[in-house]
Amino acid sequence: MPRKIIPYDANLKPLATKLRNDSTLGEIRLWQELKGKRFHGYDFHRQKPLLRYIVDFYCAELELVIELDGHYHENVIDLDELRDTELMRYGLTILRFTEVEVMKDMINVLRTLEAYLEERTKS
Repeated sequence: MPRKIIPYDANLKPLATKLRNDSTLGEIRLWQELKGKRFHGYDFHRQKPLLRYIVDFYCAELELVIELDGHYHENVIDLDELRDTELMRYGLTILRFTEVEVMKDMINVLRTLEAYLEERTKS
């Protein structure tokens, strides 16, 4: 099946680069599990521009966006919902974890990702 092309605002590229360089500890920790096709051979990208947003992690093959929510997300829940709705129109699934979950319970974060993978590969 051909890969779905999701447009993005090219003006976001410098900000995406900055965000990659200023990653949170949780983002760094999760990236260690995902980079280099370490997660079941799937290719993930971090701080990836999609539409008019930058998502924390993205795997085109799985049509999966992973977002890490820190304390700053408490004030942007409505914006997150709007963004999620727009991304879902492109067939993407958004999985959200908190920074604390990634730092203190990586095993269950990875289990959740594996459960998504298992469900997706069934169909």
